[in-house]
Amino acid sequence: MKKLSLILLATLAISTATFAQTTKTKAPKEEVKIYNPAADAKADITAAVARAKAAKKHVFIQVGGNWCSWCIAFHHLVDNTPALKSYLNDHYETVLVNYSKENKNEAIMASLGYPGRFGYPVFVILDGDGEILHIQNSGYLEEGKGHSVKKVTEFLQGWTYEALDPATYATKDAVQ
Repeated sequence: MKKLSLILLATLAISTATFAQTTKTKAPKEEVKIYNPAADAKADITAAVARAKAAKKHVFIQVGGNWCSWCIAFHHLVDNTPALKSYLNDHYETVLVNYSKENKNEAIMASLGYPGRFGYPVFVILDGDGEILHIQNSGYLEEGKGHSVKKVTEFLQGWTYEALDPATYATKDAVQ
């Protein structure tokens, strides 16, 4: 019994020392700052809507927070996929709207139809008049362990200004 107590005590001492060593040497996790809790979301959206109207684009709003790993992953996907980033920039005015304990942007969330009901990130498409065209549950754009570039691109293609402009189809119908 004494031998068993010594073994348990030794195991506990080694475990404690190992845990203490790994916590001391572990680098602190870098805080991600993609979303700005202090941003004026209403002003950002208003400005994006004005730019979109002038450029014949729509507004792509990504709602999420720095606490959300899927939000950060989506942002990195766009940044690290030149074709996707270019497509988004060419066809949309983009706004990041923060949702966090620091700032829930409750008035904006209400004006956008409470998109958080779908989880985060969630995407909202507005037209050049600020009207909601679509709210997208980003879960439908996932494949495997992340968002699919193909699914995201197809989603974006379906909600561009051109895709919803009847003139786009009147020309095609006349040719056929």
